[in-house]
Amino acid sequence: MMSMVLGRTSVFPSPLVGEGGSARRAETDEGCWKKRDLSRRALRVGSLQGRTPSNTPHPSPSATPSPTRGEGGRIYRAVVTLCFALFFLLLPALAARAEMNIQEVKSKKGITAWLVEDHSIPLISVRFVFDGGSAQDPAGKEGLVNLMTGLFDEGAGDLGSDAFQQKLDDAGAEMSFQAARDGTYGSMRMLSEEKNEAFDLLKLAVNQPRFDQAPIDRIRAQVLSGILANERDPNTVAQQRWLRAIYGEHPYSRSDQGTKDSLTTISAGDIKAFHKANFARGGLHVAVVGDIDAAALSDKLDEVFGDLPEKQTLAPVADVTPKLGQQLEVNYDLPQTSLQLAWPGVKRSDPDFFATVLMNEILGGSTFTSRLFAEVREKRGLAYGVSSDLVDNEHSHALLVTTATRSDRAAETLAIVRQVVKDMAENGPTEEELAAIKKYLIGAYAINNLDSSTAIASTLVELQVDHLGIDYMKRRASLISAVTLADVRAAAKKLLSADPAVMVIGPPLVQEAGGGKG
Repeated sequence: MMSMVLGRTSVFPSPLVGEGGSARRAETDEGCWKKRDLSRRALRVGSLQGRTPSNTPHPSPSATPSPTRGEGGRIYRAVVTLCFALFFLLLPALAARAEMNIQEVKSKKGITAWLVEDHSIPLISVRFVFDGGSAQDPAGKEGLVNLMTGLFDEGAGDLGSDAFQQKLDDAGAEMSFQAARDGTYGSMRMLSEEKNEAFDLLKLAVNQPRFDQAPIDRIRAQVLSGILANERDPNTVAQQRWLRAIYGEHPYSRSDQGTKDSLTTISAGDIKAFHKANFARGGLHVAVVGDIDAAALSDKLDEVFGDLPEKQTLAPVADVTPKLGQQLEVNYDLPQTSLQLAWPGVKRSDPDFFATVLMNEILGGSTFTSRLFAEVREKRGLAYGVSSDLVDNEHSHALLVTTATRSDRAAETLAIVRQVVKDMAENGPTEEELAAIKKYLIGAYAINNLDSSTAIASTLVELQVDHLGIDYMKRRASLISAVTLADVRAAAKKLLSADPAVMVIGPPLVQEAGGGKG
């Protein structure tokens, strides 16, 4: 899942789950995403446009450099102190979640799920993903998968749109589907006492979506309105140019939402064909958290997924290496300039993965203690925020740095970012930095990934997608602890010595006297 801007809303489809990234993979990609807010049903349709597309830039906190001294600095430091105090208050309770019992449940029809039982509250959270997402969109029909995910609660089986949604309301259930680059995600949250009704509706949505023409036309019109709005947004326009420069003709270069032209070509037949090819047991990963036991879940797995085809029929997607060593300047008369830089990344399965994670956290992943934060914000007040993220997608990987600053300071900021990265490549971190970040990554995992039943279910699904094993959480601390300073320095030199790709969105760079290009 990889787009070439970063963070929570990135042109690379997504950061890693709790390992050097700032958001979960499926939740960072653009998508025709619907989460039923049962208390405000009238706003349901409007929520379709509430997700930030993956091809829009990382939302910069502000155009104005941050105050680091005086009243503003005191307020800022007070907030930081409070955050850390809350962190240590919550840590003992959340750390216990890392020791939770994860059961592997296998149904009679061969459906496998990871289950965490929690009978303390009467709620059940279900998260699942089918391999294959918007990268599967056929050429000329971009936006197909995204459009499909907006239709699962618009009628299924014998229930039309209104009837299906009324049943969801009656069951007190929330349902959502999302299109990511490399997966099609679904979620449901329900009251355990209403689980039979809720799982029946999920079964209908998964197996017998209607894809009626009227809902297709309505959801398509809503997606089109978002596309038209994005055409007036400089950042979105720039990101599309960036994607094409970085990925060429690869599917990652395309917008998940599609285009005005491609959306008009998508028919009900196209959607039904992709649903049939994609929704199959062979590419399914499931996680469940809450008030349900293994025996009951086994039956529900067969009810919901057991009648799907055995194997998926997906188009092959090639691996792609981002085209680095280029600088794209997209000139707009804006009060701030957004900067994005991309270096090579690392596969989740690579032996030096954790060394790279630790290096990235020291460079820019750790919000308040990273080198980039210290040099760009704390010492010079050039930006409110600057960060680096590792992005791990099925077919491409990168390390990305993003920030935004006053346009007349953009060249200076870019030069500082480059220098900080260069120093990391040449010298690596110190022993003290490495020891501190190891403690943080081990201690913060529960807070970042296990702070709710929904978050736990999402994390467990991603661990399955990455083939990390059901015992990963127990092994993780030892994997981090085993990384040496030499390992991290080697990873820094390997990745950060490359000439990055750079995008500048804003007025032309203002160079300092005698200075070269930023």
